[in-house]
Amino acid sequence: MSLTPATNPTIRRPAVAGGQFDTSYARLPERFYARLAPTPVRSPRLVKFNSALAHELGLEARQWASEKGAAILSGNSMPEWAQPLAMDYAGHQFGHFSPQLGDGRAILLGEIIAGNGTRYDLHLKGAGRTPFSRRGDGRATLGPMLREYIISEAMHALGIPTTRSLAVVATGEPVLRETVLPGALVARVAASHLRVGTFEYFAAKGDVEAVRILADYAIDRHYPEIKANPTPYLSLLAAVCEAQASLVARWMQVGFIHGVMNTDNMTISGETIDYGPCAFMDEYSPATVFSSIDHQGRYAFGNQPHIAHWNLVCLANTLLPLVDTNHEKSIPLAEEVINQFPGHFARHWRAGMRRKLGLVSEQPEDVRLIEDLLTLMQEHAADYTNTFRQLCAVAEGEATLPGYEAWGARWQTRLGQESHSRSAAAALMRTHNPAVIPRNHQVEAALNAAVRQENFAPLETLLVVLSTPFDLKPEYAQYSAPPAPEERVQQTFCGT
Repeated sequence: MSLTPATNPTIRRPAVAGGQFDTSYARLPERFYARLAPTPVRSPRLVKFNSALAHELGLEARQWASEKGAAILSGNSMPEWAQPLAMDYAGHQFGHFSPQLGDGRAILLGEIIAGNGTRYDLHLKGAGRTPFSRRGDGRATLGPMLREYIISEAMHALGIPTTRSLAVVATGEPVLRETVLPGALVARVAASHLRVGTFEYFAAKGDVEAVRILADYAIDRHYPEIKANPTPYLSLLAAVCEAQASLVARWMQVGFIHGVMNTDNMTISGETIDYGPCAFMDEYSPATVFSSIDHQGRYAFGNQPHIAHWNLVCLANTLLPLVDTNHEKSIPLAEEVINQFPGHFARHWRAGMRRKLGLVSEQPEDVRLIEDLLTLMQEHAADYTNTFRQLCAVAEGEATLPGYEAWGARWQTRLGQESHSRSAAAALMRTHNPAVIPRNHQVEAALNAAVRQENFAPLETLLVVLSTPFDLKPEYAQYSAPPAPEERVQQTFCGT
């Protein structure tokens, strides 16, 4: 299979919508998905459109933000290039295997080919019932869809690989949850929606041919450089391990907690996906949990690298028949790759944390320096984001950090071993220590205003602030403030 746009005869460029489109996933065997159109909605209305993302994708923003665009992004109108489908996948959810999950409320329309040739899925979440909906209604509500928009765009601005939101569309229909809520969809853009759980679905059925087709597709789409390797499926496993090690390290360097790291929420591309009960940590503690469904703390902040490793073992198990037809030979080969994950993660974690401390070179004492700082932060119940940001000023001698004097002296000595100046160290730190993150209480306040009062001004301001997280303007200084005790958000919810 080739995914090269220039040689693919199915790529279309309709005049109405702008952009180039393809449907490569729809050309896979029929057992990979269920073909169906989204369920039409009563009165689609764009409540948020991402013009900057549209421009990056080569779309004509004015047309997509029009009434015709809202009809497409709500599922009411299918462009001629689309081949809508719901994807099959399985997944380990909180450690328990569910052999049949799939897109229970989402429809993949097709793929957008950006000007640089990069391929992105266009996916409608909240598009109605599918064969995988089980007892669900297939719909979504406005608050969680706007929340996905906010958090995913914040993650993008922080430089963290992520799916992104092209638009949020109000449906004009009520959705029943604990109460009646306004319905909505989010149009999500992703490098792909291939998940560890997609591989698990076919492996659980013993469909080795499908696993091979899927692996070849993943290599073509995400890791074409490994296609000629003598052991491409081991190379695929290694590439996903590296991508996930980098991703989780980046999460933790900004205090992000995914909240539901099931295998169906881990992408093969190494992007963050499914912003359900996620949150950003205020006070530093490795045991921090916000998700209302994570009763045992399985997906706590400090557990995330261990869970990523566990999930990758699940991926490795699906690839064993491709690595070698002799099971006894394939296991040690896959184990050798998987066992490198902790080292990959540690490398990415140390490198990122050194940059947060203004360090470029690597010294043996750096790990202890980092760990001791985190221990002090936990003892002081210190705000994770603001403590690191304050260290930027400390590096230049513009501030002090009371209670950290002994540690600070060690850090200053270590900075003195670098070849760059303190000002250069501080400048480096300011590009790796955000001044602002999407704090839970501020996100909730903006969502409440939008959903309950139809006042989108707080949300728009929050998005502006989060778009430049390393450069906070003085007039937005309040967005860097931790929550007051009465503002603290104790739990976040999946929004399904």
